[in-house]
Amino acid sequence: MCYKIHIRLNKKKGMMLFCFVLLLTNIQAQQKPNIVFILADQWRGQAVGYMKKEKVQTPFLDSFASKGFVLTQMVSNYPVCSPARAMIFTGNYPFKNKVISNVNSASAPHGVELPEEMICWSDVLKKNGYSNGYIGKWHLDSPVQPYIPTSNNIGKVAWNEWTPPAKRHGFDYWYSYGTYDVHNKPMYWDTKATRDEFHYVNQWGPEHEADKAADFFSNKNNERQAGKPFSLVISMNPPHSEYETVPLEYLKSYENISLDSLLTDPNIPNASTAMGKEYRKQIKNYYANITGVDKQIGRIIHSLKENKILDSTIVIITADHGNCLGKHQEVSKNNVYEESLLIPFIIYWKGKIIPGIDKKFLGSLPDLYPTLLELVGLKKEIPSTIDGKSYASYFKNRTGAMPAEQFILGGIISNNVDPNTGFRGIRTAKYKLAFLRKNNQLQGFLFDLKNDPYELNNLYHANHPQVKLLKPKIVQWLKKTKDEFILN
Repeated sequence: MCYKIHIRLNKKKGMMLFCFVLLLTNIQAQQKPNIVFILADQWRGQAVGYMKKEKVQTPFLDSFASKGFVLTQMVSNYPVCSPARAMIFTGNYPFKNKVISNVNSASAPHGVELPEEMICWSDVLKKNGYSNGYIGKWHLDSPVQPYIPTSNNIGKVAWNEWTPPAKRHGFDYWYSYGTYDVHNKPMYWDTKATRDEFHYVNQWGPEHEADKAADFFSNKNNERQAGKPFSLVISMNPPHSEYETVPLEYLKSYENISLDSLLTDPNIPNASTAMGKEYRKQIKNYYANITGVDKQIGRIIHSLKENKILDSTIVIITADHGNCLGKHQEVSKNNVYEESLLIPFIIYWKGKIIPGIDKKFLGSLPDLYPTLLELVGLKKEIPSTIDGKSYASYFKNRTGAMPAEQFILGGIISNNVDPNTGFRGIRTAKYKLAFLRKNNQLQGFLFDLKNDPYELNNLYHANHPQVKLLKPKIVQWLKKTKDEFILN
């Protein structure tokens, strides 16, 4: 592309050269696409209308999916809040980014939080001329005493904390909180707020955050630097518990749907069990939260259109992890099952990324960092130290290699943080092999994902051919990621 540039001659040639370089730099910066990264919390990948697996209503995403590139085999490699988010932003697995369990006061003595010196993709974007914004849940900084006086900081374990500007990793506009689950009265820190200057909002969190995103796009209050490409993360807490705080208008969408019609999956526990009761109590609330988040995502995309910037914006829609909600006798996430691991994933970039639903690509969270940077033309800026690999070429036109497996880990308890605890595993197109250490006992899991999608039959045996094939790959991955988990 050619540009006709007029420069007024200046007697000082150095000044003329400076003006030329400055103008050319601005033109190049304006050519880079914007980025909108929408991150929901605890949204399992099966619970989206276009998947046709559950009776959940997501009309916007069902429509938007036809315009974007959809991965149906995207996983959260550590399916719990803080570790998943750290992998997204750093491109590294937990033992390299230090977030090896949820960030709270129990894990704080073990140094579990995102290091200030870690280079996130947002840091790289800022270095290369982007104006960055963050709205919503962060959950990557340890609580410090005296704890912030919020409702989730007064129990035995404190969770919520302010993020000082030096630890915001290139996000200049900040409207965020650590973690806080009162969704109908959320709390936030503004960009310039001090630690004691948080405020509450009498509005459902996702609705309020969609409003703030619209302000960012229109630059209503100078939220971003005009003329620069921008990135904005909108991190919504629902459909994370507490599920009952969902607005009535979304719950009404399910009032005429019989509960029995939502209980057809064979891995839902019997109604006489505690987890069976939990599933039946919460499934409509959970779906209603998803429907509400779907509507707010639609509002965000509509706002991009209104501001005439959708066509020059990469949009990513995903979640940090899934939710069993009682399936497999698991109350939520942080386990080896598909409902915990699988997450929705849509990426859209008009004219640049070929739309389609891909049922084979094995997506992993650490790969988003290098893929995103390569998509925006910053391949040379990708740190050589990260674990993730770029699949930008595949995303754009389906060329290049695909990953052969996904590695998973989790269950490392916050007040223990012993690396030889929890689970480690590998997931391929057909099988999942995982090992769980609990009470000093190592238990193996092998599921045939094609013939047993609900994971009802554990095929694990030390001499099973798939165990012999896949276990050495886990050992190799543990060594690569500096993980001290012992597989014997």
